[in-house]
Amino acid sequence: MKELEKRIGYTYKNISYLENALTHSSYANEVRHGTKSNERLEFLGDAVLSIVVSDYIYRNCPKLPEGELSKLRAALVCEKSLCRFSAALGVGSYLRLSRGEKNLRGDERPSILADAFEAIIASIYLDGGMEQARKFIMRFVEPEIKNPKPRAFKDYKTTLQEIIQRNPEEKLSYVLAGEEGPDHDKHFFVEVHLNNNVIGKGGGRSKKEAEQQAAREALKLMGY
Repeated sequence: MKELEKRIGYTYKNISYLENALTHSSYANEVRHGTKSNERLEFLGDAVLSIVVSDYIYRNCPKLPEGELSKLRAALVCEKSLCRFSAALGVGSYLRLSRGEKNLRGDERPSILADAFEAIIASIYLDGGMEQARKFIMRFVEPEIKNPKPRAFKDYKTTLQEIIQRNPEEKLSYVLAGEEGPDHDKHFFVEVHLNNNVIGKGGGRSKKEAEQQAAREALKLMGY
């Protein structure tokens, strides 16, 4: 754990935050005895990541309009980018996974690595505050902005949002329609609603992926 602290570049006052961040739900369900998964930390880390990235690009990319800022943020915080950041830290070697998840090489699965990265952000935020979390995030995000690489990622959600925003009275929302499979092989199903009408459905190994696929279907049905 000390080695991972060095890689992260932060020394915890309460190391249990980091241990929690590395605990996958499959391990928590297998061990039980009050062991908590990193899902709540992932939720918080996602929010901290979004505000830090949004603040940085707003201040440092003054010429970009709102739509381009949204696309840039989406590319920086997408699963593919977070998985790459996590892999650079070697997080997979420290993850606490169930025996079944280990056998299925869960330590290499993009969704698990991306979720763990967000959980680590939250663990730093809770232990040391926003400034420490910001420093950690910017180590990875700032080089991406200053030295952009060609991105294959397509942000269907932002594209759909931009189209719907042309009619301010319309309301777009994403609803989790269901999930199936064991913890080590979860599959999520999401619907995108325009007002009260379903305009697209999608599935994926993470909620974010399912939302992107639902938005993609909606765009296709709309002729885009």
